[in-house]
Amino acid sequence: MLRPAATLLLLASPALADPARIVGAEAVQAGTGWRFEVTLEHGDTGWDDYADGWRVELPDGTILGTRVLTHPHETEQPFTRSLSGVAVPEGTGTVQIRARTSQTGWGDETFPLPLN
Repeated sequence: MLRPAATLLLLASPALADPARIVGAEAVQAGTGWRFEVTLEHGDTGWDDYADGWRVELPDGTILGTRVLTHPHETEQPFTRSLSGVAVPEGTGTVQIRARTSQTGWGDETFPLPLN
């Protein structure tokens, strides 16, 4: 059983290690590959906890491309970054986007993105 002081400490603690949230994504076929633009939102607190990447996957989990984010975006939320030249197999109707943070790793949630 928690003591009242311990309960207060838990309630007062900041929410750490939250997953990044994908708030939007677009895909455009460009030449022989695809260009993806993904908008993420995360409570980046600096180098110890920030959204550090996202990837494009097939529905079966096959990774098609990964966008590494090399620094925190504490003052730019949400933010959008792109990845070009992604080879998507012919006939693929939908891909999924998965985000990563430096604290939680790859998230469990995916963002389905239909390809037109």
